[in-house]
Amino acid sequence: MITIVACSGSKNEPESSGTSSSTPSASSEPSESAENASASPSADEPGWKADTSPITFDWYLNFAWFPNKWGVDPTSQYVTKKTGVNINFIVPAGNENEKLNALIASNQLPDFITLGWWEDNVKKMVEGGLVESLTDLADQYDPYFFKVADPAKLSWYAQPDGKTYVYPNASSSPKDFQTYGTQFTSNQTFAVRKDIYEAIGKPDMRTPEGFLNALKLAKEKFPEVNGQPLIPIGFHEFGDSGNYSFVDMSQDSSYLSSFLALPREKDGKLYDRTTDPEFVKWLKVFRQANQDGLIAKDVFVDKRAQMEEKIAQGRYFAMLYQRTDFAAQQNVLFANDPNSVYIAVEGPANANMDAPTLAGPAISGWTVTLISKKVKDKERAIKFLSYLISEEGQKDLYLGEKGVSYDTIDGKDQFLPEAKTLMDTDRSAFDKKYGSSYTFWMLMDTNMNLQWAPPAVEPFKQLEDWTKGKTKSYSEFDLLNPPATSKEGINLTKISNEWGKVLPKLLLSKSDADFDQILSDFVAKRDKMGYADVQAYRQNLYEANVKKLAEFMK
Repeated sequence: MITIVACSGSKNEPESSGTSSSTPSASSEPSESAENASASPSADEPGWKADTSPITFDWYLNFAWFPNKWGVDPTSQYVTKKTGVNINFIVPAGNENEKLNALIASNQLPDFITLGWWEDNVKKMVEGGLVESLTDLADQYDPYFFKVADPAKLSWYAQPDGKTYVYPNASSSPKDFQTYGTQFTSNQTFAVRKDIYEAIGKPDMRTPEGFLNALKLAKEKFPEVNGQPLIPIGFHEFGDSGNYSFVDMSQDSSYLSSFLALPREKDGKLYDRTTDPEFVKWLKVFRQANQDGLIAKDVFVDKRAQMEEKIAQGRYFAMLYQRTDFAAQQNVLFANDPNSVYIAVEGPANANMDAPTLAGPAISGWTVTLISKKVKDKERAIKFLSYLISEEGQKDLYLGEKGVSYDTIDGKDQFLPEAKTLMDTDRSAFDKKYGSSYTFWMLMDTNMNLQWAPPAVEPFKQLEDWTKGKTKSYSEFDLLNPPATSKEGINLTKISNEWGKVLPKLLLSKSDADFDQILSDFVAKRDKMGYADVQAYRQNLYEANVKKLAEFMK
């Protein structure tokens, strides 16, 4: 999962729609724009060019942390000037699901909606008939959409009726993996503070013994950081369904499993990594770390805001964490002392010392965008979406306006030096001053932008480079969860919530014997909660995914 940073909606006043279906002007002659719009749409020409009169779309983002507003930076201003489309972002102030559920219940969805592909509300909106079929809109108004959309992504998200209602960002198909695989990176890292790691002799942390010893050495040699206690190891935040660093049960996401190179299937059957002997062995290593005073109580209660503050202070020695989630804090450390940054190293490994199999880009992407049935102008909406996913739109949102944030330098379109310097040193300021480099990431194509992307620089380059060659596509394991209101979905929620309670108990248990009892009780309770039915449901979808992905490779 990519991270950028928090927002309130734009306060731009709505402007009248200027589409071919809107009220004609007083002139008795139709405008050139209206004539073009009424002609048969072309599959070869961008449809948005037929009408660039002002229109404002409301766009809901299911991410309370999104901080940016459309129209205050040169890039979004440039896109509006070019297309006529202005955007009023609607961002929840608190709990995202509460806000979106309220919009769904009242059938008052804004024009566009963007949320994580794994969210159950995607199914609610599609199956509830609250959103438009993108493929139907394209057939009717903008066949150019099919020229710029990826057929594999449309097929991946196609519903039983054959129609596709969502389009993903940051999505990579199996063919993308063949084409760009060597350049792909993973967000999953085991990171250590460079100066502390070097001061304790760069220990090998792949074995349980080496791992525990390194945490112990770090705490002994550096009991405090700037007058505050060192935190030997940090993780993602603990939530209702677990923790990404170990296992988040509802999303079946596990950084530890990736580092241990555990399979997600065996002989075509989904594999339970939670009870794998290697996984259990390493959970016990963390239990031992807690018993030895090497896990601070903070890690069980801190939310992301508190963790970011502590990362910026350099208080963690090691972290099993998503590298993009601490990019801003890494910059702070780098500015203060380049040796105090976090670097990726070999972390926990299985007994065979196999290389990690880190999660790389998947065809499901990160978020999906939908067009509401309440959309004020279907034609302009699908044409604008086509523009956004086209190479022209991607270049506009990545590089911005020529001469403002980028130019052709040494024969290559690239960021101006001053823009790139600001992007590398203060991302938040860059977003406000330039608005490019996917400040507006809702439909970003992370493969297409590789042709313009500058080389990574420190303090990010080492973290990125370390993951190259270790990434793997786990596309076939996406979209496996049952609907939340189904019998299997209700069971999965119960199991996930139970795991959310059990995981801290395992790590805080007093002995390996206590650990074994807690895990055994969980497995028994999980079975009574209908785990077999959940897995059977997931297995059917997994097998369908495998077949679908095989078709994409033909």
